[in-house]
Amino acid sequence: MLIRSPRVAVILLLVVSFIWGAEFVLIDLAIEIIPTHTFNSVRFLLAALSLLPLLWLTRKQYAEICWLPLLGASSLLGLLLFAGFYTQTEGMRYTSVSNAGFITGMNVPLVPLLGFLLFKTRAAISVWIGMITATCGLYLLTIGDKLEFNQGDVLVLICAFCFAIHIILTGRFVNKLPVIPLSILQLFAVAIYSSVSAMLSPEPAFYHSGSSPLSWQDLAISPIIISAVLISGVLGTAYAYWAQSACQQILESHKVALIFATEPVFAYLAAWLFLDEKLGSKGFIGAGLIIAAMLIAELGDRKRKVKLAPLDQTTAIT
Repeated sequence: MLIRSPRVAVILLLVVSFIWGAEFVLIDLAIEIIPTHTFNSVRFLLAALSLLPLLWLTRKQYAEICWLPLLGASSLLGLLLFAGFYTQTEGMRYTSVSNAGFITGMNVPLVPLLGFLLFKTRAAISVWIGMITATCGLYLLTIGDKLEFNQGDVLVLICAFCFAIHIILTGRFVNKLPVIPLSILQLFAVAIYSSVSAMLSPEPAFYHSGSSPLSWQDLAISPIIISAVLISGVLGTAYAYWAQSACQQILESHKVALIFATEPVFAYLAAWLFLDEKLGSKGFIGAGLIIAAMLIAELGDRKRKVKLAPLDQTTAIT
């Protein structure tokens, strides 16, 4: 499906942010049981497989695809996702959740900055105002008065760069390559990278060092593992990266980054609903600033015309 309406694209990406924010606690519980590489290999493999029916339904459109550029782009995007997810998870072993949330959110101002440095992509003044506003909102929402850096923050900063570059490159690739094969192949790439890393790691594949050994049969019937893999694999990965690729055909990379900045807002909302956690006055102000940043960037850039990718399908969501 081709997405023609920027409004629909924004809604689809807001749903992605909601899923990412809501699934955080579940994934955190899962990786306390199963190592990160193993969890990611299963998660991304399930995500890739779940998109195959969509590829089959649209297979006639890809009869004359040049697969070499598609494989190259997918391998690169998958490598960035693999590195981003791994460094974020490892970084959180040494830093606080608040630091990790804020530093990961730094991909928001990094997107237009790196876009300009790498490809001379210019953003409107309203976009830069929105980026600064969103960064201030992220700070209030996740850090508050507790700005203390440690070794884990360096790993999470690498994660922020990986996610920012992934958004930028996705915006360029979707103008030349078909979205559905690109989404599936990059997910398969992450699954392969994660599986190889799990096999090469000196740590056990199915349990953490120092814990009681678990077999794959034990994990297969664990309700936490099952729910985490299904929700994060199908919704948080398959749908999320298909939606990102499809929506970046008509949305600029910096706008996608701003929409994804709402993830911690949804995470705190989920914590309030299900864990009875309180956000506090600074958190509410921070959430408000993030939402305001999206409006500033969007309303200040309304005159831009939508450009459709050459390989888009004829049917569209309007």
